[in-house]
Amino acid sequence: MKLIIAIVHDEDSPRLMAEINKSGFRVTKLNSSGGFLRSGNTTLMIVVEDDKLTEVTDLIRRHSSSRKAAINTNVTPAAIGGAYIPYPVEVMVGGATVFVLNVEHFEKM
Repeated sequence: MKLIIAIVHDEDSPRLMAEINKSGFRVTKLNSSGGFLRSGNTTLMIVVEDDKLTEVTDLIRRHSSSRKAAINTNVTPAAIGGAYIPYPVEVMVGGATVFVLNVEHFEKM
């Protein structure tokens, strides 16, 4: 058995969880936040048999899209005398970070 821990963007999690459930897998959702943009993430935990691992990781890959987002950074140009000016920067957000761990014992109570 394998434990899949997938960290996905909040916008992707409802659709992804629905697809995982529709495919017959159970998923546990944990709310989390990212360190880079401090944006909302969802951590999903899924236990699967070894032969189903590829099926679930394909679902995650298909329903966790990367996209560009604009964020404001504070830039201090020396010519303006040290005033902070919000400056929009485009960054990639979304996608998924996936960990797969071996499970020695699993029991649903």
